[in-house]
Order: sequence, then C-alpha cells, then structure tokens
Amino acid sequence: MTLTRNVGPVQRWRRGTLLGPAFVASIAYVDPGNVASNVSAGAQFGYLLVWVIVVANVMAALVQYLSAKLGLVTGRSLPEVLRERMSLPARLAYWGQAELVAMATDLAEVIGGAIALNLLFDLPLLTGALITGAVSLLLLLVQDTRGQRGFERVITGLLLVIAIGFVTSLFVAPPPAHAVAAGLVPRFDGAESVLLAAAMLGATVMPHAVYLHSGLVRDRHGHPEPGPRRAVLLRVTRWDVGLAMVVAGTVNLAMLLTAATTLQGREGVDSIEEAHTALGLELGSTVALLFALGLLASGFASTSVGAYAGSLIMDGLLRRRIPLLARRLITLVPALVVVALGTDPTRALVLSQVVLSFGIPFALIPLVRLTSDRALMGIDVNHRLTTMVAWVIAATITALNLVLIYLTARP
Repeated sequence: MTLTRNVGPVQRWRRGTLLGPAFVASIAYVDPGNVASNVSAGAQFGYLLVWVIVVANVMAALVQYLSAKLGLVTGRSLPEVLRERMSLPARLAYWGQAELVAMATDLAEVIGGAIALNLLFDLPLLTGALITGAVSLLLLLVQDTRGQRGFERVITGLLLVIAIGFVTSLFVAPPPAHAVAAGLVPRFDGAESVLLAAAMLGATVMPHAVYLHSGLVRDRHGHPEPGPRRAVLLRVTRWDVGLAMVVAGTVNLAMLLTAATTLQGREGVDSIEEAHTALGLELGSTVALLFALGLLASGFASTSVGAYAGSLIMDGLLRRRIPLLARRLITLVPALVVVALGTDPTRALVLSQVVLSFGIPFALIPLVRLTSDRALMGIDVNHRLTTMVAWVIAATITALNLVLIYLTARP
C-alpha cells in the first residue's frame, strides 16, 4: 500500500504535510548517546556490530508505529492509557522508573552538547552543559509559542544538520562492502561487545520516544473516528515512521562505519574528543568540523525532545504539570553534577544508554499489550503476526538486558 496510490498532486501534497511527528521522535535515535555507543563499537570491534544497528532500527520502526497507532486510535498518549489502568501506588512507581530513564536521557544529551561546544569553541564542559540546557529551553519555548508544527520544523531542520554531519565522512572514506556485509551476521566477541550492543540498543529503541510518539500523533491528528480519514492517517503514519527511521538508521550506521573504517586499531580513540581529533587527522578538518556540528545539533535537539517527553509522561501518569523552567532544571541537575565531578564524559554517555535499555521493557510490554487489545483498539487492533513479532522484540530486549546484568556484575 503506497502513500500516493489513486491520489492527485494536491492530495499527495496534503498528505505530505501530515508527516512530522515521527521525525521529532526519531531525534531520540540520533542523540549523543548514539554517537558514543556507535563510535566506541566501531573503534573497538570494527564492523562486528553492524547487525545490531540494523536490527535495532527495524525493531524501533515497529515500536514507534505501534505507539503512534495507539495515540491515533485512542486519542490518548501511552501514559494516559496506563493511568486509567493502574492504581495510584502503581502509577507512582511506574512514573519513578520513567523519571530515572528521563534523567539518564538528559545526561547523555547534555554531555553530548557540552562535548561539541568544547570541540568547536574550547569551552569548559560545565559551561557547555549550561548552554545546552539553555538552548533546549529556548527550543521548548518554540513549541509553546509556535505550536507543534513550528517545533517539528525546527527539530527536522536540526535532524538534517545531524545527518549531514555524520554521513559526509562515508563519501570521503567509503567502507569496504565485504566487511559491512560480514558485519550483518549476528555475533558477539566477549562481554564488552555485549555491553556496547545493549548501549546501542538503548540508544535506538528509547523508552521516552515510545511514550512521546503517542502524544505527538494525538496532538497533531486528534482522535479521528473509524473510517476513511483514520485509514489515511494510519497509512501516512506508516510512511512517517518508515522515512524517519531510514534517516535515523542511516545516521547511526554512518557513525559506526566511519569509526570502523577510520579509527579501528588506533590507540587513543576511546572518547568522542579523541575520535574527533583522529577524524581530523585521517579525513581532514572539514569532516571533523561537520562531525562536531552534527554532535552539537544532536545535543540541542535531543535534550529538548527529552524534556518534552518527560513533561508528557508526568502529565499522562499523574495529571500534574510543573512549569517548563522548573522541569528543565530538575532533569538538568544530575547531568550538571556528573560534568562537575569530572566523570569521563564518553563513558558516562555509554553507561547512560545501558540504563535506558533497562527502561525499554516498561514502555514496550504495555504498548504491545494495549495495541493487541481489541476492546481498546477496535478494528485497528494489531494483526496476530504483528503482535507475535512485537512480543519477540520485547523478549529479545529483556533477555539481552538479563545477560548484560550477569556479564557486568560477575567478578
């Protein structure tokens, strides 16, 4: 089924204007945590974990579509639907784990922006973190004053900068096709590769993006009744998610391939800063500059989207709203503390993605259960095959996290 079948140019244009929510959600898949995880994976293991990026993006596409479908069909966000089905103690506990995940998200995004500002302007990391937090607040004010469409345009523009920043290097130093193909075979090489795979997965299938997408679609399209309009919106949503995930997947793959091609086997490329320096030496100052600009755009965009998601989660689960500035400061403080303590920023980024991966089942399992509920979804309930695949995804992610706990906890 295609977006353009049996429609004229005007109808195609109108349907094209309905795209956008998935591109905002997809920022979660190209945040600084992705940069740290993918660059570390490529530098340490070459093309070994290419398959993780491919599998993670396929998983994310299905997950994001289910989230969007839930918001469109029910007219409520995932947190709102969960609130209706949980007792108060359960809601509070659930909100608590979601807030911890939100703080881990903010940690990655603020540190990423701070690293980028350090690379570009030699600013101290703490100063860069404060600037990143301030810029994210300004971007959120765009959403408050210009509405969701204005926010979508700004975030999509930043996504374009991110894509240019990280994909350019592939044209300068193309990876060998046979090595990339070999990386599509699923396998690991020790506990560290499992740790990085979990970090890559946590940086791709992100909990706050699952919660957020249902709210974005609800706010953009409302709650259409069953019929032709809903069918069109669901079709457009599939295209929206598919196109956004192609962009995000390409950017993620470019990060890993660039590191594998340029940085593998080099000493002293364990951090983003060292990788940036090595890229400049190997591929030239222009590629290094674009890399830093892509990282900066990633930090600015992702931290604002993360704060937006946190607000939606609190409102949906607890029916509580706090002022935008107060919420921004609450989630920003842990990131500022980590930076002020002098923690290795790249390692903090990778570990934050591992924390995110533990939050995935709490978002994914209810999502699959709800979209498989005919009483809730009506004629748009998941197909049995869709439900089966979604449960396999949930089980795979949960199993990987259990293996990760074992590998990281043993002496």
